[in-house]
Amino acid sequence: MLFLPTELPGVFVVEPEPTADARGLFARTYCADEFAAHGLCTRWVQCNASFNARAGTLRGMHWQDAPHDEVKLVRCTSGAAVDVVADARPGSPTYRKWVAVELTAANRRAVYIPGGYAHGFQTLSDATELFYQMSTFYAPGAACGARWDDPALGIVWPPCETRVMSERDLLFPDLPL
Repeated sequence: MLFLPTELPGVFVVEPEPTADARGLFARTYCADEFAAHGLCTRWVQCNASFNARAGTLRGMHWQDAPHDEVKLVRCTSGAAVDVVADARPGSPTYRKWVAVELTAANRRAVYIPGGYAHGFQTLSDATELFYQMSTFYAPGAACGARWDDPALGIVWPPCETRVMSERDLLFPDLPL
């Protein structure tokens, strides 16, 4: 696996190195030893799948506050999405900065997201599914969110004819100044 750093500290794109033959291919997508060698989380207590029927579905921007902050490892198992990670840690030198990564079933990439970062995605095709490995159990009282179109974040989402969002995501506030 390749661990490609992004502009945000601790956020990595994890790229498998497939081996192909007449049968197809084989690629390691997780190895505790390799993650540990990069100082990354190796303990996953919960896995989630997010199936999205329509292209243009936007989920985000979500995170959990301490002491329930969560590390996520997110990959696309069907379809395609643009995955966005934004620094939601007040006082951080990269506060409100963000990165976007295209995750597809074909490229098999994953995004490693440390605690304190907001996460969201927009689907690029119908029938897109994302698979999450989580370091912490979901704690409803610690769940947080920021507005997907917060002008201070300035996230550039892919254009789409119809954006599908939950009312909850539409009502999140901007990140505090």
